[in-house]
Amino acid sequence: MQLSEHFTLKELTDSDNAARLNIDNTPPVFVVENLKRLCIILEEVRQIIGKPIKVTSGYRCQKLNHAIGSKDTSQHVLGCAADIKIDGVTPDEVMKAIIGADIKFDQLIREYDRWVHISVPNISSGKPRRSMLIIDSKGTRPYEG
Repeated sequence: MQLSEHFTLKELTDSDNAARLNIDNTPPVFVVENLKRLCIILEEVRQIIGKPIKVTSGYRCQKLNHAIGSKDTSQHVLGCAADIKIDGVTPDEVMKAIIGADIKFDQLIREYDRWVHISVPNISSGKPRRSMLIIDSKGTRPYEG
């Protein structure tokens, strides 16, 4: 199923961990609608950077989310978040491009300087918080790039 011009449902739900653990990561209908909202943001990022985006983690059902040790409050469980990488572009460059383009994200997190977490509000009528963070071995702190 195509969620947007460049992103598919398979791409946003694929998980090596789910396959390895034999966990069904099929999203319910409301999650698919959230993933479509998320893909609008991902398309904007793709356009401003001018390169394809690799989604390393999108939707995670609750069972998968627990299996990998993530928090119950993770926006991934709602289909509202994706962890992304872009070949030839550092996570910091991705962060700066997104912030500079004034994309209406909910959270933007540079994680371990290896990928960027981007999300939309948990409900379609929610106002984007534009929260910007860094998470790494030193802990969690505001992003000031």
